[in-house]
Amino acid sequence: MKNKQRLYLRSRVVLLVDLFLTVAAVISAYALRLEGTYFYFYLPSAYWLIGIGLVVKPVVYHLFGLYRRQWMYASTNELKLISMAVTVASAAVSIAMFVIYSQELFVGFPRSVLAIDWVLSLIGIGGFRLSLRLIAESQASTQKRPAGKAHHVLIIGAGDVGALVVREMQKNPQLNLTPIGYLDDDQTKQKLQIYGVPVVGKLADLDRVLNNRRVDEVIIAIPSAGGRTIRMVTDICRLNGVASRNMPGMYELLGGKVSVSRLREVDITDLLRREPAQIQNELIGGVLSARRVLVTGAGGSIGREICLQIARWAPSELVLLGHGENSIFESLLELQDNFPSLPIKPVIADIRDLPRMMVILKNHRPEVIFHAAAHKHVPLMEANVEEAVTNNILGTRNVVEAAVACSVERLVLISSDKAIRPVSVMGATKRVAEMIVLEAAFRTGRAFSIVRFGNVLGSRGSVVPLFKRQIAHGGPVTITHPDMKRYFMTIPEAVHLVLQAAAMGQGGEMFLLNMGQQVRILDLAEDLIRLSGLEPGKDIEIDFTGIRPGEKLSEDLWDEGMRYRPTTHPNIVRVEEEETPPASSLQQTVDELLRLARDGEQAAILDLLDATIPSATMRSTPPPDLTSIV
Repeated sequence: MKNKQRLYLRSRVVLLVDLFLTVAAVISAYALRLEGTYFYFYLPSAYWLIGIGLVVKPVVYHLFGLYRRQWMYASTNELKLISMAVTVASAAVSIAMFVIYSQELFVGFPRSVLAIDWVLSLIGIGGFRLSLRLIAESQASTQKRPAGKAHHVLIIGAGDVGALVVREMQKNPQLNLTPIGYLDDDQTKQKLQIYGVPVVGKLADLDRVLNNRRVDEVIIAIPSAGGRTIRMVTDICRLNGVASRNMPGMYELLGGKVSVSRLREVDITDLLRREPAQIQNELIGGVLSARRVLVTGAGGSIGREICLQIARWAPSELVLLGHGENSIFESLLELQDNFPSLPIKPVIADIRDLPRMMVILKNHRPEVIFHAAAHKHVPLMEANVEEAVTNNILGTRNVVEAAVACSVERLVLISSDKAIRPVSVMGATKRVAEMIVLEAAFRTGRAFSIVRFGNVLGSRGSVVPLFKRQIAHGGPVTITHPDMKRYFMTIPEAVHLVLQAAAMGQGGEMFLLNMGQQVRILDLAEDLIRLSGLEPGKDIEIDFTGIRPGEKLSEDLWDEGMRYRPTTHPNIVRVEEEETPPASSLQQTVDELLRLARDGEQAAILDLLDATIPSATMRSTPPPDLTSIV
């Protein structure tokens, strides 16, 4: 209530000043125009001009919102608004003056005073409001700093965000932060000053500046900076014993995406130690546009992103198939929000039910299928062997059989690098699923293919959401082994690869993404902690819990001795000579695995998987316990 009263009081004061400026502008306009001669002769018209101005101008200023603004924060936008308001008000006053003059209510008036009045009003109204900002800034700058030495801050980035950071430091001395310079790679900004703070070098000069100047803290004010840049800055700062923070972008502040860890929500691409893969749009459009497309596992993180990417290409129908009704409902809502005109058909079904799958495919007649439904959590599948077999193997066989029976043109299986020399049940069942798809491709000549990729950052059940949750709780972050390594990709990258495979596949291909070098999980965790504005080992502890059943220290994307060749996409390679057992032998193996799963014979399942898959070592994997699940 007090704030409202203060606002009304300030508005009244501004209004009174505007009324005074209106009178002063008219008198000054006449004085300037007539230079003292004939002043009294034209005085009646001056009275009319003052009276009309006192009535019309405040009303116009109010309509333009000039009495609802905090002028201490005025910017160029407010100056434009003032110019428009004064111009409209002066035009309205001029029209009224001419109307009254035509009624012969006064004898003549110099027309040029209207233009002079407009100029003086613009100067007076704009100058008064600008002075309010200058006074406010002067008062802020005279505030006393808190006791103690001011922190000297180096700003990375001399763009809009960097300038905003410096301006706020200058306007708020209670922060006890003193900007001492910018670093920016823009050659045109070198040796310039922004808000009185110099650009002292480029990003490559960071180490030199930290050694030669007193710097207590570095703030990264480049919201678009990639993970490589951020890691480079934080690493140099850490080696020099200087604290670093990452400034959020304005869109993140407005969108509420800044985490409780004081800094911007970590962008998943910041954690990649390579450039994200790109997509070739021309190929994708030819395969998906105006086609009927079905996605299994459409409620999962990968399946949902596949649906969102497919929707961009305007398929004639998109079928969302999944077992969990809530996840399918959420995917449906997101798609309808983003693509309201797209024909979307949600289907709740279990891929282990072959008759149900046959009915669905016969009803919808999809031309392209993306098979993303699978159990993927390694430790959970070690404790639920039968479920992994029935879902990943039986489910894939049912999808493939229904696709063949219903003449589906293209099918893409989403697979995993854990299918190579598998030591886990999850990896072994995905390898058998690959064999099923390859066998069907060779047998039918259809464009059935496989996409095999590594761990997906940010997907449900992946390590990043777990680490972020642990960091939000104050730690510790748990890692199984300090030397654990994995290939990583983002969800959009994974989907790009899936869509490319659908476009390039002719039948029987195994596609891989060139994902650079494997990343240590320890490095990933430390990056995530630092990018959240905290320090590993100081703010957040890291605990090592030991390798879990079914895990390897590092993953492979193809077996040793396998050959691969490039494709038309620079980030995708194709594995050649992927061996599969004969159709009859594979059918017998799958039938036996399903029988053992129904009977609950886990040990026999592991023996058969080891015997079927080259280089598999399930039998050497220790049995899991509940503490190893997460």
